[in-house]
Amino acid sequence: MRPLATIAALLLLATPAAAQELRIGMKAAVDSADPHLTYTPNRNVGLHVFETLTDLDPTLRPIPNLASSWRAIDELTWEFKLVPNARFHDGTPFTSEDAAFSIRRVQSVQGARTYASAVRNVIGIETPDPHTLILRMRAPTPMQPHHIASVGMVSARAAAEAAEGDFNGGRAAIGTGPYRWVRWTPGADVVLERADTWRGTPEPWQRVTFRNIPNDSARVAALLAGDVDVVDTIPAGLYQRVRESDRTQLISTDSIFTHWLFMDSMSPRIANALGADGQPLPQNPLRDQRVRQAMSLAINRTALAERAMEGGASLAGQVASPGLIGHDPSTPPLPYDPARARALLAEAGYPQGFTLNLQCTADRFAGDARTCQAIGQMLTQVGIRAKIEALPMSIYLRRGTQSAPGGEPEMSAHLSMYGSSLGIASETLTSLIRTINRDLGHGGWNRTRYSNPELDRLLTVADSTFDDAAREKAIQAAAHYAVGQQALIPIFFVRISWGIRRGLTMVPRADSFTMATTVRVTQ
Repeated sequence: MRPLATIAALLLLATPAAAQELRIGMKAAVDSADPHLTYTPNRNVGLHVFETLTDLDPTLRPIPNLASSWRAIDELTWEFKLVPNARFHDGTPFTSEDAAFSIRRVQSVQGARTYASAVRNVIGIETPDPHTLILRMRAPTPMQPHHIASVGMVSARAAAEAAEGDFNGGRAAIGTGPYRWVRWTPGADVVLERADTWRGTPEPWQRVTFRNIPNDSARVAALLAGDVDVVDTIPAGLYQRVRESDRTQLISTDSIFTHWLFMDSMSPRIANALGADGQPLPQNPLRDQRVRQAMSLAINRTALAERAMEGGASLAGQVASPGLIGHDPSTPPLPYDPARARALLAEAGYPQGFTLNLQCTADRFAGDARTCQAIGQMLTQVGIRAKIEALPMSIYLRRGTQSAPGGEPEMSAHLSMYGSSLGIASETLTSLIRTINRDLGHGGWNRTRYSNPELDRLLTVADSTFDDAAREKAIQAAAHYAVGQQALIPIFFVRISWGIRRGLTMVPRADSFTMATTVRVTQ
């Protein structure tokens, strides 16, 4: 008869977890191993290999990583103290020189897909000792510990003169993380293995494979069949398949992504607003706040979340979803009141309403086209006869940068999902509706050319406040003002969902990343 200890060991080896392999099915494919080129799947996988000075917790607040602590010496100087025992996968120690090299490389990488904005204000880097990094800033940057979480640390020795191909081939793909880069097959998978050089508690997974399975149904089918252990980006229409299986479970959370209604409230006149007689209106109705408020009141967010999104969204009444920086728990979702909407339109001088084009995406996320049609019907019911144009994302983006014959934005009213990578309300507002200033990086996605000095002032206050609690209140004040002015209208928070094999647990993240470092066997 075998000893109990031997029997227990054999049972353990028989379980999938004991094989120490985790298989993750991803909707999007990795297209580069270079950690300094932006793209969500790349960053998701890359963070297992290339650590950052600060990490972000599941609600995207900075926590120690390669930097054990940080402080603002003064308004223009940040000091980061580095952990003393981090090593690259080739065995060499991680030092402040590697951190300085990584930041300078991010600043020098050319093209649109860079993290240069994360260190935009860094004008000087000092390394007084191997475990101290000092950043000199061109302007006060209280959020630098958040932004630096975007910068993967690479080896100054291995990555010197390295191009993207050197990372893709593996020569320069050397980090300090719990996993090392093994193989990348473009369009197919990325294979990582547990790093013996990792300073922390060894990960339970010897090998992690990220497989690209772009089709939603195929990805869920692979999970149900046991071909993978975790899958990401499950659309609401497939929730039930995951829930009904005795082999799988569903995990969901609100994400950094909010679905917005954008309106051109700046142009004196817009060509696609027509009166009851079918003629262009002499002035832009969206300039009147009562009209914008009526549009918000016309939208039944509960119906959208439950029906158009099939449960894949949560009601929104503000900029940031629950838990994220700038979210105010005391703020309720925006109300639905079609009678009040009609009254406001009459007060604004449109008792018979008007016709307005409404553009939206048709392939940005599951349910966007259905949401667009539903919102069009809701607006029409209160008197704003919406003419819907559901566009592929590529066309939507191109149209969003074009001007109408009168010089105003071609898209006067449009729907789109947007999420700041850090989930911070002030970052979202700065990108979407802050007065455009290319030098300062403001208004990068401000397609409506919105400009409001008071909003700019409130965001400047938030940008220059170093105390965390005071800064969050300042961010909330800017967010309340923007939504109160109907500078943009939040529709709902898009939920992100995963399917995982029973017997596993996983911590969901607002940024939608699937981290093997949070997947564990149920105890």
